[in-house]
Amino acid sequence: MILTIAHDTVYRYDQPMRGVVQSQRLSPARFDGQRVIDWTVAVTGNDGAQVVEGGGFRDGAGDWVQGCTVVGPVSEVVVSVRGTVETTDLTGVLRGHRERIRPEVYLTHTPATAADVGLRDLAQAAIAGEGGALGRAHALAAAVREAIAYRPGVTEAHTTAAEALALGEGVCQDHAHALIGAAIALGMPARYVSGYLQATEDGAPHEAAHAWAEVWVPDLGWVGFDASNGVCTDAYYVRLGSGRDAREAAPIRGIARGPGSERMDVTVAVEVAQQ
Repeated sequence: MILTIAHDTVYRYDQPMRGVVQSQRLSPARFDGQRVIDWTVAVTGNDGAQVVEGGGFRDGAGDWVQGCTVVGPVSEVVVSVRGTVETTDLTGVLRGHRERIRPEVYLTHTPATAADVGLRDLAQAAIAGEGGALGRAHALAAAVREAIAYRPGVTEAHTTAAEALALGEGVCQDHAHALIGAAIALGMPARYVSGYLQATEDGAPHEAAHAWAEVWVPDLGWVGFDASNGVCTDAYYVRLGSGRDAREAAPIRGIARGPGSERMDVTVAVEVAQQ
């Protein structure tokens, strides 16, 4: 499948800032399930602001990280991503992805994924009768989907997996955090993945700028589970980067220097260019 992506992030400041520094994970991952045909990331500032692109590197998880600095005074920064990616359905398996970090690194909780009694109980109940690691991972994803109804606007960026489970509602970030927390509670390495999802017409909930979890399954490697939609990742997904939680895997992380407050607007469109 050929997917085209248009992703714009606009930062506006109520007072001119001295500068903005960003770390970007905005380039698609390299593995057998996706091939980049063309891809550009452009950063612009308002008149008078100077954009200085920093060096890029591939981190231990195999993700491309690019730096960027905008020298002020700056009151608006626009990050525009445009690209075309060819994807292949590997039934969720991250085949051919080169990384140096061992799976055991992803057995540590962060504040966002820490499992409380409720999440541990959900994990134990979900795997009852499941013997293999793959079956357990599927059972955990299904249990998270059932326990946390998809409902935008009821949680926020800092909501934890335990809080979303107690609330019984959330979005893709909450589903991913809860699945990671449940998996780690059972000794299964798991991590957060950011990327894109092409909209389908089957009525399933989704967000074009999307997130899901990967669980380590012996003999298969990392397998992507989208608990929000009840599926393993397929050709409708474009993988960007990973981390232990949403903060670590964020497509854009950065700081702005100055007294002003920031407002961010994001628009994403993912379309099928060729079936």
